Amino acid sequence: MEKLVINSYEDFASHLGQVLGTSDWLEVPQERINMFADATLDHQWIHVDTERAKEGPFGQTIVHGYLTLSLLPYLWEQIIEVNNLKMMVNYGMDKMKFGQAVLSGQSVRLTAKLESIANLRGTVKAEIKFAIEIKDQRKPALTGVATFLYHFN
Repeated sequence: MEKLVINSYEDFASHLGQVLGTSDWLEVPQERINMFADATLDHQWIHVDTERAKEGPFGQTIVHGYLTLSLLPYLWEQIIEVNNLKMMVNYGMDKMKFGQAVLSGQSVRLTAKLESIANLRGTVKAEIKFAIEIKDQRKPALTGVATFLYHFN
């Protein structure tokens, strides 16, 4: 997959309303779920207890919702390369909805669309509508709007 390369506000603006790209699939194994549980101190059984989870509503463990969200920067890097930057800041998240649980071992990917863009005295504010999709599933795991501030040189 080829990354979209952005070098300026004008480059970004030329993609307004367009799908910017789709990342590769990324499997989320139980080991990653367990490491996330350790990092966040969230050891709820539905995520980490494989035996108990067999009797739960999904028949197995599921990925933490916030682990799914935390994959966004990694997947975003596969879609876009922004050059000539002093810095990029994660500014916020809006309209986030967890649509469907990701089961341990399933794969996810990111699809992103440039929803809006503004030049604020040299800082570019880009609102990216995103969906984290689950392989072979109709409903996405997570949707929302991520806002990034790009400070170009």
